[in-house]
Amino acid sequence: MDSFCSWDGTTLILNVLGNPNSKKTCIGKAKGHQLKVSVNSEPVNGQATEDMVQFLAKEFGVKIKDIEVLYGQTQIHKQLKIHLPKKWPKVVSDEIKRLEQLNQKIRSEGIEIKPKHRKI
Repeated sequence: MDSFCSWDGTTLILNVLGNPNSKKTCIGKAKGHQLKVSVNSEPVNGQATEDMVQFLAKEFGVKIKDIEVLYGQTQIHKQLKIHLPKKWPKVVSDEIKRLEQLNQKIRSEGIEIKPKHRKI
């Protein structure tokens, strides 16, 4: 199952395609197994990633320290851990609902797919 997000206990794992130097900071659409996140800062010394983490902390209702960049601090391909998210951007909420429905269907047919963490 390909998705830009998965769970590790109460932690959301998010695969991100960063888009620095954008006109505005926003969450975009899924691009394959990554979620596009644009920031309006330059990718110098990891500043765009720092700004992205600050933005996503507000979007998910968590503190900045609750988001960990697993890899991609200075790259456009990133993987983030978001501990105990309290809010859900629509695109993420829709994806989680889709995955839950898929898992329910699969379980009713006697098959269970366990989410895997995907390195980009």
